[in-house]
Amino acid sequence: MKLNAFGDVCLRTLMLLGSRPAEQRTSREIAEAIGVPYHHVTKAVLELRRRGAVDVARGRAGGATISPRGLQLSVGELLRSLDEQLDVVDCTTGDTPCPLLAGCRLRVALRRAREAFYAELDPLTVHDLSATTPAQAVNLLPPQAPTDSAR
Repeated sequence: MKLNAFGDVCLRTLMLLGSRPAEQRTSREIAEAIGVPYHHVTKAVLELRRRGAVDVARGRAGGATISPRGLQLSVGELLRSLDEQLDVVDCTTGDTPCPLLAGCRLRVALRRAREAFYAELDPLTVHDLSATTPAQAVNLLPPQAPTDSAR
């Protein structure tokens, strides 16, 4: 299984915010920290806000923080709900569908396999994947370049 790009950005955003739940971060800070383009993070934050997973403050001093609901969000449920692909394989590409489509058992087996993948992630919460101590939180974040005063 492969996560879709949007689900990946949403999950990484939540993990970052969950590593330091009291900190507010702008979309630009999140984008830099997780290595994703700013506009992708902005879309992810808006979707996560719509779902109640993050709280967003607007304005110059604004930013996003993870909500209690976001920390308890099931990873499997989140990724399942963000996956727009109906089947693991597309049997209808091209001008004509696959001639085996009517009696194909592979699609059913792959659909069950995908559901098993998500079911394995259902018990995990964002909190489980996020750091629980400040020392662990530092490890989740990428190293920062030293400032002039630190040299």
